[in-house]
Amino acid sequence: MAVNFTVFEDFRPVKGVRLGIAQAAVRYQNRDDMVILELAPGSSVAGVFTTNSFCAAPVQLCRKHMAAASARYMLINTGNANAGTGPSGFRNAEVSCDMLAKATGVTSQEILPFSTGVIGEPLNMAAFERGIPAALENLAEDNWARAAKGIMTTDTLPKGYSREISIEGKAVTITGISKGAGMIMPNMATMLGYIATDAGVSQDLLQQWCKEFADCSFNRITIDGDTSTNDSCMLIATGQSGLVIDDANSAAALALYNALKEAFQILAQAIVRDGEGATKFVTIQVDEAASQKEALDVAYTVAHSPLVKTAMFASDANWGRILAAVGRSGVQNFDLDRVQIYIEDVQIVQDGGRCDSYTEAAGAAVFKQSEFTVRIILGRGDVTEALWTTDLSHEYVTINANYRS
Repeated sequence: MAVNFTVFEDFRPVKGVRLGIAQAAVRYQNRDDMVILELAPGSSVAGVFTTNSFCAAPVQLCRKHMAAASARYMLINTGNANAGTGPSGFRNAEVSCDMLAKATGVTSQEILPFSTGVIGEPLNMAAFERGIPAALENLAEDNWARAAKGIMTTDTLPKGYSREISIEGKAVTITGISKGAGMIMPNMATMLGYIATDAGVSQDLLQQWCKEFADCSFNRITIDGDTSTNDSCMLIATGQSGLVIDDANSAAALALYNALKEAFQILAQAIVRDGEGATKFVTIQVDEAASQKEALDVAYTVAHSPLVKTAMFASDANWGRILAAVGRSGVQNFDLDRVQIYIEDVQIVQDGGRCDSYTEAAGAAVFKQSEFTVRIILGRGDVTEALWTTDLSHEYVTINANYRS
């Protein structure tokens, strides 16, 4: 059940990016499961990847290829993560790149591979033999909507974003897609994200921006606390609009930066809204922390608490569970008398204890909403951090219990 989710349909083509989609039967029949992105020569490509030590073969190879050459193609398959597959999995990822390179006349190092799906199973290479030529046959600039569906796994809805803005008199397009619904927790989530613009941005600046955008979007979402083996978030700048950012401090750079940041955050929040079994979209905000780490430690402890998440699902304003989670977050030398906690505008904790004005009816009314904010004020400093999470429902258990069947 997606929470306040609207399927995006108004995709604008990005000059310099073409997309092809195929039904390759990587794992399932009769569904789009292979996507190819073709990038114009000279495009800059930046990426942020999973921190899981068992990172998948395609993630390892993608990093290797990005360090060696400029990307011309991205090859994405769903249904099989090609993770936990050892040396043979890495070789299969290499072979898939070789296949696409041979079909397009570029080098294998100019291919970036991505996989998502079941962990620990050998990659179906026959699917690539079928899917690559089929996807290349329908390369088109206006294939973003179909590509958004083609990268889905347990997602219930495709996730996309697109916007055209004017910078220095030039029309600049930003379009992106993402996927993810479970095994969601930084850094990053079981998610794939591809955001492209036809502005021109240098490789170094684009990489800096990509990391900053991910840290305030895809690295601020959590559904179940599990960091995936395959997370990849890619930012592409083709330079085809005529706008070139050569001064990171210019007004043009700031305008593009803010627009790209918005795209990242909307695509990240869409993953939470479509979280497996989610019925609530919850913002956890920590104010007046002494450091960023302290703020995030508190926020994630609350967001990952099964007791808090199930109370949210049941619309049970059991505020003591929030209080307990804050208390075990690892903050040192806690002055409990300074702590204030709100759910929306209802204060539940005042100066470390139950707020005198709090009523169970007021708390329950907030918890029944499909979207609300839990705000925790620590009274220790001036740092604020926020992240987005979901409740934990019966359906989440059902989806993940049946995932491989």
